[in-house]
Amino acid sequence: MQTKDLKDISITDIVDLADLNRGTFYKHYQYKEELLEEIMDDVIADLIVSYREPYKSSDTFIVNDLTTSVIKIFEHVANYSSIYTLILKSNGLPGFQNRICHELKKLPLEDFENYQTNHKINIDLYSSYQAHAIFGMIIEWVNGGFTYSAAYMAEQLLEIINSNPSNHTFKINKNVN
Repeated sequence: MQTKDLKDISITDIVDLADLNRGTFYKHYQYKEELLEEIMDDVIADLIVSYREPYKSSDTFIVNDLTTSVIKIFEHVANYSSIYTLILKSNGLPGFQNRICHELKKLPLEDFENYQTNHKINIDLYSSYQAHAIFGMIIEWVNGGFTYSAAYMAEQLLEIINSNPSNHTFKINKNVN
């Protein structure tokens, strides 16, 4: 199924892969999109649990105290690698990409008091920036064929978080056209 675009996947493909008959499928779903919506609900629910894992048992959350072992979002993506591959490689699913980013954006807004301390920064834009950054890492990982482990991805996320580019000096590349 990963080699086909969603629009090219038929009910027959689904029932053959699941070793079901068409009647069983139609007993529960009218269209393949209904099945996909149900699957996505489950994936999103697990995404939320995975995102909250580092602070689920705490009253405070200190980003600098994060370790790779508590970051579970990449383990979640690995567990649902076939779904993420379908979502990202199918032209028929842009709404699901937006839904994932929306969930990643709203979680810190809902879960944290004093989410950011610079009051000049619009908190919705800040949260959106972070959500899309995390999803960008997921996109690169999926498009790269999951060549890295979930632990490596968590390590890279921590390195990015702990690196403060505003304190860096960059040399300008004069060779760019």
